[in-house]
Amino acid sequence: MSMLSRYVIINLKNLVESRNISLRELARLSDIEPSIINKLSNNKHERISLRHIERIAEALEIDDIREIISIESH
Repeated sequence: MSMLSRYVIINLKNLVESRNISLRELARLSDIEPSIINKLSNNKHERISLRHIERIAEALEIDDIREIISIESH
């Protein structure tokens, strides 16, 4: 019996590229520490704060959280 691993993926790099802004600018717009934005964008996070996802959604004017976060199986 094999266990499927699931990973939460944060899609910040593509989002900021498509909006022609930097991760630093996203940090400023969302009022989130640049180091946290960097960890999220590189998928090096141990935890994900829903408040951070809300702030990112507000900053990027995103209505559907699936544009920011997804779950992948490996």
